[in-house]
Amino acid sequence: MSERNAGNSSGNPDFRIKPKLVAIVLIVVVVLAGILSSLYMVDQTEQSVILLFGKYNRIQGPGLHTKLPFGIEKNYNVPTQVVQTMPFGFRTQQAGVSTIYDKSDYPEESVMLTGDLNIVDVEWVIQYRIIDPYKWLFMVENKTKTIRDISQSVINLLVGDRAILNVMGSERTNISVQAQEKMNKMFDAYNLGITVTTVQLKNIVPPVGEVQDAYEDVNMAIQDMEKLINEGKEAYNKEIPLAQGQKSQMVQQAEGYATERVNEAKGDVARFSAVLKEYQKNKDVTRSRLYIEMVENVFDKENGTDMVDKNLENFLPLKSLNGGNQ
Repeated sequence: MSERNAGNSSGNPDFRIKPKLVAIVLIVVVVLAGILSSLYMVDQTEQSVILLFGKYNRIQGPGLHTKLPFGIEKNYNVPTQVVQTMPFGFRTQQAGVSTIYDKSDYPEESVMLTGDLNIVDVEWVIQYRIIDPYKWLFMVENKTKTIRDISQSVINLLVGDRAILNVMGSERTNISVQAQEKMNKMFDAYNLGITVTTVQLKNIVPPVGEVQDAYEDVNMAIQDMEKLINEGKEAYNKEIPLAQGQKSQMVQQAEGYATERVNEAKGDVARFSAVLKEYQKNKDVTRSRLYIEMVENVFDKENGTDMVDKNLENFLPLKSLNGGNQ
């Protein structure tokens, strides 16, 4: 007892925490924890699903929101405005301006049978967006596997209905459009809460080996054929308008010439009618005048021409051979 008193007398009093201070600290901690657990942020590309005691309560849009603290309400943010991509038959190692692809093969996804019993290797990509965050979170357990299984089944179905050359060529666009429609119907039936925005066929080739080389030759021949067809159409579109223009020009010239000839003929007819009218008034005078005009026109450009009356009985005075009259 004396030693304890001696220790106290040395200037080191006992430090005791007061219960009131402990209570204040606990209250502050609880209040801060409540405030922090009642605030949450939703990004512009997200929607938040709120659960009350584990049961769906509501959906909140972008912004800063409050909820009941201490886990009474929980929020799950879902990226509803982000377009997500899922590849099939290949993988992307690094996305960017120069995308780097994984060179590993995934034949279990891409190798399938065509309608003419040929094997083809099809690589494709789907892009989808979440439109119902509640269905996306709670209606399907394994979402990624469901999306992959449905997409593979749809592409296998569409490829299996077509010949290999059509799959590799003319039917690519139709397959993409029909695949998007069928996938969306099946995703709606499964209540997955997503919509497919794009189905893009990337690479379609036959099996590796001699078959692939042969099909590549066929594909090159098809491309050459399409190139020649396009060149022929280009030449056709170039020459036909030119020929049509020349035809229109020739028709216009012919019509102008015909109009000119008709007008000339009408003028000749008018002049002849006028002469005929005057001739009918005085036939002898008109006949003589026409005869004289004809003779004048014939001998107009002739020099040294003498006209002799056929009824002339003598040739006096005779015409001198040297050009003088006697």
